[in-house]
Amino acid sequence: MLAYSAQAGCVGARPCGWAAGNRKAPGTSLLICKRDPTPLYFQGRRHSRSRNVKGLSTAKEAQEEFWAGFVPLARPFAPGHAPRLPVSTHPGGTIVVAVTSDPGQLNPAITTAGPTHVVADNMFNGLIQFDENLNPQPSLAESWGISPDGRAYTFKLARGVRWHDGKPFTAADVKFTFEEVLLKFHARTKAGLENVLAGIDTPDDYTVVFRFREPYAPLLRRLDVVEGPIVPRHIYEGTDILKNPANNRPVGSGPFKFVEYVPGDRVVLGRNDDYFKPGLPHLDRAVFKVIPQPSTAVLALEQGEVDYLWTVPGPDIPRLQANPSVVLAKAPAGPGGSFCIDTLIFNLRRPPFDRLEVRRAFAHAINRRQLLEQVYFNQGRIATGPIASTMTWAYTPDVTRYDYNPDEAVRLLEAAGYRPGPDGKRLRVTFVHASTYARTAEVIRDNLGRVRVEVELVTLEFNAAVERVFVRTDFDLGIASYCNGPDPEIGVTRMYVSFNIKPIPFSNGAAYVNPQVDELFARAATTVEEARRAAIYHEIQRILPGTFPYLWLIETEGYRAFRKDIRDLRIWAGDLLERAWREQTR
Repeated sequence: MLAYSAQAGCVGARPCGWAAGNRKAPGTSLLICKRDPTPLYFQGRRHSRSRNVKGLSTAKEAQEEFWAGFVPLARPFAPGHAPRLPVSTHPGGTIVVAVTSDPGQLNPAITTAGPTHVVADNMFNGLIQFDENLNPQPSLAESWGISPDGRAYTFKLARGVRWHDGKPFTAADVKFTFEEVLLKFHARTKAGLENVLAGIDTPDDYTVVFRFREPYAPLLRRLDVVEGPIVPRHIYEGTDILKNPANNRPVGSGPFKFVEYVPGDRVVLGRNDDYFKPGLPHLDRAVFKVIPQPSTAVLALEQGEVDYLWTVPGPDIPRLQANPSVVLAKAPAGPGGSFCIDTLIFNLRRPPFDRLEVRRAFAHAINRRQLLEQVYFNQGRIATGPIASTMTWAYTPDVTRYDYNPDEAVRLLEAAGYRPGPDGKRLRVTFVHASTYARTAEVIRDNLGRVRVEVELVTLEFNAAVERVFVRTDFDLGIASYCNGPDPEIGVTRMYVSFNIKPIPFSNGAAYVNPQVDELFARAATTVEEARRAAIYHEIQRILPGTFPYLWLIETEGYRAFRKDIRDLRIWAGDLLERAWREQTR
């Protein structure tokens, strides 16, 4: 078994982190300690069972021999260069985070919605958490191992963890969370695991075993607080999960406890003095203030009324860059996920978007270059398909493209039978969108107006828009930021597989059905070798633009902004404030 440990010490005279397995054992063991936490997540051929590191003369040789059989997803830390926990000389204080939308509810396990995770992820934990290079690190699980055949993952849980109400955290909470919550309501986890996971075993209170039908490489990438937040069984068991009062007064295990939720205004969290990670958190309080207008939030940051912004409007970037009291930074991921693509959703359940010609016509009629320049202020790239170009190992540019071409849009609409009526309009559609997409919607409406398509804009608060598009399916056009993990299995799959056409936020909102695509995603999930997986994802990318269930608009890429006196923010993760502190408390 391959093993990762947060507790290991040095072994013999070898440098910390490398230990040899027994020649007679069925597989090589690898033990990794705190000072060299190289993540055990691999894509590629497994190390040969007939070769063992034990007979090699130096730790360096052992390391080179071992890694020769694998392709790491992310470059590991050099020995002795693991990230250290921050040391705050000014503990305490409050940080105010501006959020553009009300969270709606505070249970991160029943949604992938960013506004919920921005707040709730600071009250919960996953089995692992990511460092800033998106490498898995211990959290509720202090160590883990992978069976030689890649079909079983065994996690040893941290001891002494308590829920915010004082009840102990055990393996039963993990099993319950996955089986009764995540696999039913979390769109990305449900789509990725429900057809490949054979079962979850709990041999004792501090051991969890995930068993898969086939080797499953991406598991460690979907166990952080964004993809796999663990909730308390004793609070949710035997209840209606979606209506449980704890969704608005959560009981978590994370660094902060729930204090107050005033819908539409603020959420207040307080320090968890019994947090299981020594010395954390540093802050006394965290306030998440709802400020719908981004320009207003920027002014509040400049005036010191808020300390952190998740997004920065393009026109304000130069001014904030010149402000010595503000730091601008980019991050590869966040509470909503990573590799995000703003995507136009066609409702294939009803006319006119049950016609491929109409979907293609709309693609040619919408000027994505205009959107990128005038709405996104060049913070991102024009998307070419379902996988972001920055996920380089799985991406291919060899796809059908739909460039801006109003004349071709008119030709396709005419061919589909949509000719101008007495009022000059070819057809009318409703476009349901959150208020945060107001400017995007206006540009799309104006673009389509030029080919005589009338678009009725239905502008709603974020949670109301999600409800109408994904749960009630009462729309013609919708829009969403579909975010993913660092693997297409975590986020991309859920948009296209037919078994994920469910009344679940950010699922297969288009109601797209293609058995060939279902089969390809299933095959990719159980293929271990990265090159073979990439080839499957390339094939998927060539199929989807041809059948065109969505219009992929923009691969988004924005800035975070925060006050200069704030330190050790986890801006790439959901648990933003776990280690944060400020130089001088207020």
